[in-house]
Amino acid sequence: MAESDTAPTIPKKCGPYISSVTSHGMNLMIRGIVLFFIGVLLALVLNLLQIQRNVTLFPPDVITCIFSSAWWVPPCCGTASAVIGLLYPCMDRHLGEPHKFKREWSSVMRCVAVFVGINHASAKVDFANNIQLSLTLAALSIGLWWTFDRSRSGFGLGIGIAFLATVVSQLLVYNGVYQYTSPDFLYVRSWLPCIFFAGGITVGNIGRQLAMYECKVIAEKSHQD
Repeated sequence: MAESDTAPTIPKKCGPYISSVTSHGMNLMIRGIVLFFIGVLLALVLNLLQIQRNVTLFPPDVITCIFSSAWWVPPCCGTASAVIGLLYPCMDRHLGEPHKFKREWSSVMRCVAVFVGINHASAKVDFANNIQLSLTLAALSIGLWWTFDRSRSGFGLGIGIAFLATVVSQLLVYNGVYQYTSPDFLYVRSWLPCIFFAGGITVGNIGRQLAMYECKVIAEKSHQD
């Protein structure tokens, strides 16, 4: 047998630039920063919709942002977006169930558009009562998961995110940080968990797509080297 057939293949060593860019820590930080700014942008746009319909009321002395949102809302939403967006692909790897359903940016953008539409409906569409609105938004949120996710991990994380976010909102309203008009679920609106669920699915899809995109870039660079 030829010597070339038995000799082990030694991978080429990446240069310092390639190794730094493709390191796990660097990729994690870049994805976290991107997800943070996406969360900030969504918070500004969606909170503006809520304030315009007087669904969410902030005290006058804290309305300092250009979009009439309390200053702490965008950073908090950005941080939550980064955590959720990094958690989804991590959970997929931990469970050994890589998410492959509709994995392209066009699908992610449609998911974002549907989420914004659901939030817009909660602020703009008039229903006879809050029960009808809550049931409608619940159906739309589950439809968003079925259309753009369909994974058990995505559904479970969405439920967990909705529960935790609703509890945090209840505590904030209880302590007078802000308030909801016509609360019907303790201190908040009954449809709020539906918005949190849909938001978790949406940000999770963005995080998964960023993770998959960076994996492709790393693989292509490794192949070239």
